[in-house]
Amino acid sequence: MASTKEIKSRIKSVKNTKKITKAMELVAASKMKRAVSSTLASRLYAEYSWEILTSLANSSEKIEHPLFVQREVKNILLVLITSNRGLCGAYNAQVIKKSLALLSPKSDFGLALSPTSGNIDIVTIGRKGDTAMRRISRNVIASFTELPDTIKLADIVPVSSMIMDEYTSGNYDKVLVAYTDFVSALTQKANIKQILPISKEQIKELIETVGDNSQIESKPLSIDRGLDSISYTFEGDQDALLKSLAEKLSRMQIYQMLLESNASEQSSRMVAMKNASDAAGEMIDDLTLVFNKARQASITQEISEISAGMASVS
Repeated sequence: MASTKEIKSRIKSVKNTKKITKAMELVAASKMKRAVSSTLASRLYAEYSWEILTSLANSSEKIEHPLFVQREVKNILLVLITSNRGLCGAYNAQVIKKSLALLSPKSDFGLALSPTSGNIDIVTIGRKGDTAMRRISRNVIASFTELPDTIKLADIVPVSSMIMDEYTSGNYDKVLVAYTDFVSALTQKANIKQILPISKEQIKELIETVGDNSQIESKPLSIDRGLDSISYTFEGDQDALLKSLAEKLSRMQIYQMLLESNASEQSSRMVAMKNASDAAGEMIDDLTLVFNKARQASITQEISEISAGMASVS
């Protein structure tokens, strides 16, 4: 059995660790509250805006904007959203695992891909994803690690502009985003969604997903408002309008995914730090019990030695 001095030192060390994890839990809870508020506030806008774009796509016979063009898929750009820091439970591991599954031959996106094929390039947002992808020798063409915790739409302009420019220039035939949907403080779901090319099916799927993930709202979002039946009259250049609308709403989609990921990260970190604090508390209780037993054994031994000494003298 360890000495009482060693046990006392371990108890002090665990108590200091508990103070750190408790402080991190409180900070993460504060950040999570702001992140969740921003995420929920923008979901309605994302839903309405994508419904309008769907309605325009249905009411327009031909859309020649590059973001709507369907091409034979030869090259894919994957945008991986992770965190810059760890200590957030399985948040990073889940979305990285989901991304690695995309590289397997049995990919869900209709491509026979192998880890050594050169038809998937990666843009990483967050240091953890960048480190993971470079470790397996994937082609990371860009990395963004300086986004603030409180993300604004203007902060993602460099990311979204690069993604859309790469697609419209024909360098890639499909753009996918790997991110984490925020469902609740205890539940986050890693997803991969196609954002380019814009298709009616993908937009409808996104809207339905936003509705499903809004179960934490007091009232579910209404999905079908009959916008497909609306006939639009365009004043001015229709192509210019569709171009502006498609770019803004594509940027909004990326922004929403970043908000979802940020809320998921903070909630996952809060839960992880709470579990660490609880585990530290249990460890302190166990070490205290061991310390008391060791001290009692030491006292008993001292009494026995004194009694034996007195008996020998008498």
